[in-house]
Amino acid sequence: MTKNFVIVGGGQAAAQAIQTLQQNKYEGSITLVGEEIYPPYQRPPLSKKYMAGELQRERLFLRPLKFYESNNIDLELGARAIELDLGKSHVRLNNDRLLKFNGLMLATGSKVRRLKVPGSDLDGIHYVRTLADVDEILPKLKKAKKLVIIGAGYIGLEVAAVSISSGLDVIVLEATERVMSRTVSTEVSNFYSRYHSKAGVNLKYLTTVSHFGGNKKVTTVVTADGQKLACDLVVVGIGIEPEVELAETAGLPCKDGIIVDEFACTEGQNIFAAGDCTNHPNQLLSKRIRLESVQNAIDQAKAGIQTFLGEKTPYKTVPWFWSDQYDLKLQIAGLSEGYDQIVVRGDPKKAPFAVFYIRDGRIVTVEAVNLPQAFMIGKQLISTGIKVELKKLVDLKFDLKDLIKR
Repeated sequence: MTKNFVIVGGGQAAAQAIQTLQQNKYEGSITLVGEEIYPPYQRPPLSKKYMAGELQRERLFLRPLKFYESNNIDLELGARAIELDLGKSHVRLNNDRLLKFNGLMLATGSKVRRLKVPGSDLDGIHYVRTLADVDEILPKLKKAKKLVIIGAGYIGLEVAAVSISSGLDVIVLEATERVMSRTVSTEVSNFYSRYHSKAGVNLKYLTTVSHFGGNKKVTTVVTADGQKLACDLVVVGIGIEPEVELAETAGLPCKDGIIVDEFACTEGQNIFAAGDCTNHPNQLLSKRIRLESVQNAIDQAKAGIQTFLGEKTPYKTVPWFWSDQYDLKLQIAGLSEGYDQIVVRGDPKKAPFAVFYIRDGRIVTVEAVNLPQAFMIGKQLISTGIKVELKKLVDLKFDLKDLIKR
């Protein structure tokens, strides 16, 4: 069989798959299929420093184009994989090219969840997922005066922070009763609510969209309770969905993502999957989950390639996430499920502070706001499962590093 490893996708997992293949001196050819016209790049800065104009475009790319050329990596950019044949071990692209493989990594990532209400096809309504998305928003942001953001998750709040700092009138609509309700504690949520409000962001909770108004271009957002909010730009951030169409059509098991084991293996022979598109077993929770995390994408890709090369190493790292808003860095390690109490280090009304989720005397999650030491030490303690004295976590005179020295 032709020795060609094919990677479908153009994000962190794809870039890591290439790196791990090279580090292990894979002797076959490598082909990357990317639906976008760009080689693999970082997505997290798009709604942060790139949107704020603090990060140049070239710094988004994980490797320059010349890297792929000099390493004989075939880039099929602007192409979509439309058919995966498990039996014949080939992938068909929408440009009619047929790629044979002896190994395949599905790093298809995710797609934005669309808001399906009347008027949602009007010009001026945008989503933030790709570089092209943000490039389309940026010139409009410079001209806009009134911005409505739908969704107070990471993306929505990051865009709000950039936009309010640029002088726009910003309204954020959130369907639940607090910001980042899916991902953070009430303490952290309340802190960020106060911070955004103080900066001038108008936060509206328990508010959903009925429809959009305007003639070709959006001019109003009408809420379910009848509010008419004038705007000249809308950004929607209501979550993402795993991109599983290629895998599902091929007959690979999928349920909230492509089903993989702890080695990033699908049920297809020499077919692996990594990143936002996967559903995998998690040791911390003793159940299957899907993670939207850069580190998850990197670690899963490593595990999959190492398995392909005959060195099976299970993926079992502690999940971690981050968000940059204003001068605040929120860092989270672990998953906030199955805890029996919460303790706070510092004052949750002002940064820095950290929130620890505890189960049976052990840390299962840490949320740190401008407190990197608490994040790093908390992450290690989650991994080791060491019991901690809660009074030491809250005692600001106690050096958290001493918990690790034990």
